[in-house]
Amino acid sequence: MTRAGFTALDDELKRLKSQERPAVIRAIAEAREHGDLSENAEYHAARERQSFVEGRISELEAILSLAEVIDPARLNGAIKFGATVTLVDEDSGDERTYQIVGEAEADIERGLLNIKSPLARALIGKEEGDSVEVKTPGGEKSYEVLAVRFV
Repeated sequence: MTRAGFTALDDELKRLKSQERPAVIRAIAEAREHGDLSENAEYHAARERQSFVEGRISELEAILSLAEVIDPARLNGAIKFGATVTLVDEDSGDERTYQIVGEAEADIERGLLNIKSPLARALIGKEEGDSVEVKTPGGEKSYEVLAVRFV
């Protein structure tokens, strides 16, 4: 995992523990004051929210406890974890830039490509100027690697 990814998940964990958890506990206490719990929608919604928050806290704690933080700036050479890669779609000419990151920090909308994705797996080991064929749900795609950076 990158340092940025680790920090983002750690910040989310701290927010869940310091803000969300206490808010849910307050909401449950308020809902209990309204009487009959079996027909109390506010109570059931608060309990459902509590279940989600506690589950996410457990998930984040597990991810962070096993995380190995890698500094991409210390890497170089062919494409590997942490690389920021600029590609051009050989059919449409569209350019895109992605950073190859771990599963927990992946967010394709922000250009953070999951290392387990078909595109990332096809890119591993390639260098600038190489062509890559990727099988996607929409069919076969061809990309050319324009740039590889480690930042």
